[in-house]
Amino acid sequence: MKQLLEILGVFALIQGVAGLVHAVSGWLRGWGLVQRIAFFDGYEIYASVTLLVLAFALFAVADSLKRTNG
Repeated sequence: MKQLLEILGVFALIQGVAGLVHAVSGWLRGWGLVQRIAFFDGYEIYASVTLLVLAFALFAVADSLKRTNG
């Protein structure tokens, strides 16, 4: 379970960073998940920041699982 949370956290972190890089500089066009979903049109920065927050929350939960299990 801990490894799954860490993998999801890494995925969310990469997608959040890619979304912010694209929103600020225009690089990585079409590479991130946020840019491909039409629902996020106009809200790419907010979605990317939310992915970054989600990533750090997943890392925190994975770390707490590691500490309680050994």
